[in-house]
Amino acid sequence: MTGGRGPAARTEAPVRPEVLRIGNASGFYGDRFDAVRKMLTGGELDVLTGDYLAELTMLILGRDRLKDPSRGYAKTFLRQLEDGLGLAHDRGVKIVANAGGLHPAGLATAVRELARRLGIPVKVGHVQGDDLIGNGHWGEGVLTANAYLGGAGITACLDAGADIVVTGRVTDAALVTGPAAHWFGWGPEAYDELAGAVVAGHVLECGTQATGGNYSFFGAHDVRRPGFPLAEIRADGSSVITKHPGTGGVVDTGTVTAQLLYETGGARYAGPDVTARLDTVRLEQEAPDRVRITGVRGEEPPPTLKAGLTRLGGWRNEVVFVLTGLDVDEKAELVREQVEDALDGAKRRPSEVRWTLARTDREDAGTEECASALLRLVVRDPDAETVGRAVSGAAVELALGSYPGFHVTAPPGKGAPYGVFEARHVDAAGVPHTAVLPDGATQRIPAPVRTRPLAPVPDPALPKPLPAQSARRAPLGLVAGARSGDKGGDANVGVWVRTDDAWRWLAHALTVDRFKQLLPESADLTVTRTVLPHLRALNFTVEGLLGEGVAAQARFDPQAKAVGEWLRSRHLDIPEALL
Repeated sequence: MTGGRGPAARTEAPVRPEVLRIGNASGFYGDRFDAVRKMLTGGELDVLTGDYLAELTMLILGRDRLKDPSRGYAKTFLRQLEDGLGLAHDRGVKIVANAGGLHPAGLATAVRELARRLGIPVKVGHVQGDDLIGNGHWGEGVLTANAYLGGAGITACLDAGADIVVTGRVTDAALVTGPAAHWFGWGPEAYDELAGAVVAGHVLECGTQATGGNYSFFGAHDVRRPGFPLAEIRADGSSVITKHPGTGGVVDTGTVTAQLLYETGGARYAGPDVTARLDTVRLEQEAPDRVRITGVRGEEPPPTLKAGLTRLGGWRNEVVFVLTGLDVDEKAELVREQVEDALDGAKRRPSEVRWTLARTDREDAGTEECASALLRLVVRDPDAETVGRAVSGAAVELALGSYPGFHVTAPPGKGAPYGVFEARHVDAAGVPHTAVLPDGATQRIPAPVRTRPLAPVPDPALPKPLPAQSARRAPLGLVAGARSGDKGGDANVGVWVRTDDAWRWLAHALTVDRFKQLLPESADLTVTRTVLPHLRALNFTVEGLLGEGVAAQARFDPQAKAVGEWLRSRHLDIPEALL
């Protein structure tokens, strides 16, 4: 599939089965603890991966490292290996995980010590060089600065015989591209093959989100305990997404489409190894719980790597007032004026004060909770004391002198620090991507020789519109599924439909202007629409919706997890034939 665009193979690969079976056992730090054992014992597997890192996780690990320089990795992974290491060794399964966080060398040492204690002869490699905290002037208060590495360091460790590979910050898909390149002998310019593995890796990276978890059409399936996903990857980069027999959930073109759209932007999905063209992805329901991915095209990676920076942004406090029964707006106005007066009279007013009234109340409600609205006060400031006693005192002192029925959801606290995530781009050639092999030798991973600056893909032709017909006002979600997520301060909302006729309607109906009308929060923000005809999908990127990122908690739903479901609940005119 490389089509003469460069050498497809690194070296002659050893003879292996035609299919690489690679599974996932963690989509985030805190995922189901028993997933490692379940995946190792539930069916055939060649490689088991685990994704433990997210933007917020890096901030948490950074604070851990401040307290103890020997920390900074995901300790849960070690506990999972207590019984998983022996199972993997007995079954010949390699384990690749980014649980090394900010200290992959420390985690590799801990894994070796665990293996010695258990008497299990495993070889451990690790990947380092992503940590840039000492390699630049990142600004005041920066806790972590990490480049997103590709999969070549993982490949080098596996080529050298490693049974376990732990990394720091790599792209989520690198946990799949690294083993796949090792298995099939792909070289760095096997762009189509690598892009196919990137797409498979993106489907696997969030665990059970590919098998019915967080799925818009969950009601049609048993998703009480979805099994974790696995990919059967072939030498041409094509794959089948499936799960172990007898596990819960479902794998169909809808669950795979939802995950493909998650936390992506344009049609070019850039990574350190390859830029995958999402507009070339084709899905086919091969059999129950088996979805084939084919047609993925790849291009040269960009000359820069994404780097994620986290820092402490200041201090934050929150009070939620409960407003019950009649006159909700008037009650909200009264308590807001009282608190604002107190803040104005304080020694120092917080630099940011934000009020939000959520009308969760219902008329003539049968329970007190259903009769209540929530008024949320959030304050921020660089100074802890300014958001602490001054704010909590202003709220508590109103207990007997404010609106009727005054109470809050929880006693006001002293406030807590909040974090900020920032994405930058650094020259790939300046990042010391290094594989530390099982024998302790190091191998420097060179930057790509061929690169291509990232550029938008021209919009494809839209399908022919449906003929004029009667329509009914109804929720978008009766026709379309959606999944949304965060990338720094931006949100993405992927929307897809399941039939060609629905696509002919959606592609013309859900424009950027209509999107902004349906989600008024986005009205003054930059919104970009990407059209993906093969997936019958639209992907919207909303710049700045999340402020300074999830750790800053700038809005209700700081990770935009439910923005897609909000969109599905909004009403618009839908052709009767689709309903």
